[in-house]
Amino acid sequence: MIPNGHFHKDWQRYHTKIRAGRGFTLQELKAAGLNAPFARSVGVAVDYRRRNKSVESVQLNAQRLKEYRSKLILFPRHEKKKLRKGEATEEERNVATQLKNEVMPIRQSVAKSKARAITEDEKKFNAYIFLRKARADARLVGIRAKRAKDASENPEDVTKVAKEPKKSKK
Repeated sequence: MIPNGHFHKDWQRYHTKIRAGRGFTLQELKAAGLNAPFARSVGVAVDYRRRNKSVESVQLNAQRLKEYRSKLILFPRHEKKKLRKGEATEEERNVATQLKNEVMPIRQSVAKSKARAITEDEKKFNAYIFLRKARADARLVGIRAKRAKDASENPEDVTKVAKEPKKSKK
């Protein structure tokens, strides 16, 4: 029922999924213009232990808090006293209804890509050969640099000259 901060799961399989946390961090509350005691008094969970790992999650959760605050109708603490800042008027209180389901549920954002025709470059591309070549290039970068350096220092030495790639016959 209480809105919680949400964040991405840590595991590789589920890192695209967003789940509800134990509460909002103090940084997120501050970005939304709330303090911890007031947030707890209006039903917002606060987690002092949680740390923010990215600016995007802080902004997303602060936006979520601002949206919750805008929909919130605060009833006055004392009926006979003057209304405080943020408290609802008589008309707003008459319109208010109690929610029975989850408050502001977390929705997964699904980015669906449209179907398209496969291009000629994609048809010719061989992923296995590309990856093998990338691994070989990464593994041999040091020895190739050494050979190039030796060949530039001793141009007359034939054994140090880099071989030209063979041309395939078609």
